[in-house]
Amino acid sequence: MAALGNLRVVLAVRDFRFVFSVRVFGQFADGLLQSALATFVLFSPERQPNATSIAAAFAILFLPYSVVGPFAGVFLDEWRRRQVLVYANLLRALLVIGVAALVWNKHDGLSLGITVLVVLGVGRFVLAGLSAALPHVVAGPLLVTANALTPTTGTIFAAIGGVLGVGIRAVAGGGDGGSVVVLACAIASYAVAGLLASRLGKDDLGPDEDTIRNSLFGVLQGLGDGFLQLVRHPVAGRAVLIVSIQRVALGGLTVLALLLVRNTLNPSVDPDTALAQFALVTAGAAAGALIGAIATPGMTRRMGFVRWTVIAAGQAAPIVTLGMFVGAYTKSMPALMVAALSLGFANQAAKVAADTLVQREIDDDYLGRVFSIFDIAVNLALVVGITLVAFTAPASGIAPLVFTCIGILLALNALWYSRHRV
Repeated sequence: MAALGNLRVVLAVRDFRFVFSVRVFGQFADGLLQSALATFVLFSPERQPNATSIAAAFAILFLPYSVVGPFAGVFLDEWRRRQVLVYANLLRALLVIGVAALVWNKHDGLSLGITVLVVLGVGRFVLAGLSAALPHVVAGPLLVTANALTPTTGTIFAAIGGVLGVGIRAVAGGGDGGSVVVLACAIASYAVAGLLASRLGKDDLGPDEDTIRNSLFGVLQGLGDGFLQLVRHPVAGRAVLIVSIQRVALGGLTVLALLLVRNTLNPSVDPDTALAQFALVTAGAAAGALIGAIATPGMTRRMGFVRWTVIAAGQAAPIVTLGMFVGAYTKSMPALMVAALSLGFANQAAKVAADTLVQREIDDDYLGRVFSIFDIAVNLALVVGITLVAFTAPASGIAPLVFTCIGILLALNALWYSRHRV
């Protein structure tokens, strides 16, 4: 009841509502953009996905979060954050007009990749600016509520944008024209986010005069300090490592599922059905992650962090391997969804436990730097898994050796972690 009361109070704060709305519209647009990119590059009847297009598409989606994120704060401590939120969102709207023009003219090469990469890179400044702005609009105990509400809601709206993007494309007739309509919706949503930010006062979101400034070299030094902290605190370091290795497997499973639904479970001329099935596999992974997030706090209290993580990670090895074999050779969607649910559960259980171990083991003065390293590690691991499988699996997605290797990787990861105690 207290939490609900805090939620009502925080939503009653005018400036918080504007900051919150900027995040909602901006991340909704991110979901639309990512949906349009995926459907254009990977689920268009005019083109078949290959290793290069798959690896490039996912790298473009994930790398800005690792490469740009740690450095965004350097500039946000120099620029007025309200101005960043206004102009960065309007810049994203303009850039997506360019993306729409490229899609309309069927350009799916380097020019499209670079443009989308810039859009998502600018988005990292927006997300960092929104996080830095919260203490200026909400104070005291309400800040905890605001910190819990805004990222979670933003992630939910990004997912809604992705799902609605698929539906909008279908209603608009599918194909590249449908992707352009989705991009037009993203343009409008980015523009609304920029206009909402303009309702805030120019100096309302900081930075304050006493804000500690950093430099690019300082950020690099901080990342190095964060890495050294993980080396000096092996409990935290091992927790980060097991999550990162599982993300390699998750990246590989993502590619295999995409290839199977696109090229094996459906005819190549029916990409819309393939897209709907890939969304179901993704939903399976999300459901598993939700179960893992709910179950982990209680289970770690009952059996400890390592034992619970090993159980959660260990179950994925046989289930994922068997699910991929059954799904590939019998064309079974339920089998693929079970494999995705199992790996999503393992990943999230390990991540929640690892977050807690890092917070417990690392001194508060270093936590921000360590979590930056953690964020970089899991995103790079995901891209590594995607790239490795994209260039080793056949276009059909039927890859018994790769299925087996992913299962062995998961099993060895759990076995290695089981040899340690917190």
